[in-house]
Amino acid sequence: MRIRPVGAYALLIECDHPDQVEGWRAELCRRRETGELNAVEIVPAARTVLLDGVDPAAVTRLVAGWTPAPPTGMPGAGEEVEVPTLYDGADLPVVAGHWGVPVPEVVRRLRDTEFRVAFCGFAPGFGYLTGLPAELAVPRLATPRPRVPAGSVALAGPYAGIYPSASPGGWLLVGRTTLPLFDVHADPPARLTPGTRVRLVPA
Repeated sequence: MRIRPVGAYALLIECDHPDQVEGWRAELCRRRETGELNAVEIVPAARTVLLDGVDPAAVTRLVAGWTPAPPTGMPGAGEEVEVPTLYDGADLPVVAGHWGVPVPEVVRRLRDTEFRVAFCGFAPGFGYLTGLPAELAVPRLATPRPRVPAGSVALAGPYAGIYPSASPGGWLLVGRTTLPLFDVHADPPARLTPGTRVRLVPA
């Protein structure tokens, strides 16, 4: 782990492995709730956690003395969102080919996996979902689609994700949902936030 100042009021924690990010995010949120950490924003990414609105020098000293829970020891507590999913994606056969299993087995694995939102990005409300074994990572399309419909459930690399709005995209489509994932008038606007557990239940 490395801790780096970012400008005058932010700090970046660089993790050695993606699994450590969720541990740090949960620990920092807990510390903020107990008043031990004063941060405006805690923003996880693939291998980093950004603390915004802090005194970098003072918080570096604090963070250096904290040890987050290891990924395997983290409690399953936290909101769980069931996403009703119709498994009819155009790329299901492609995923089945990469995994070396028939399409129904792809659906079963996705249905039975407890995903967790690792971080958000790409588009407002788009959560990167972890939970699949590393060996099930799949490549993106060589040529992205010019338009992926809102609600599309897709896979790319080690992640699953759900497009909250129509946009270009190169992920492999495995299904779709009608569950609204982003509403600018809601609090929070994104339905899937970091740390949220997600189940892709059959619609």
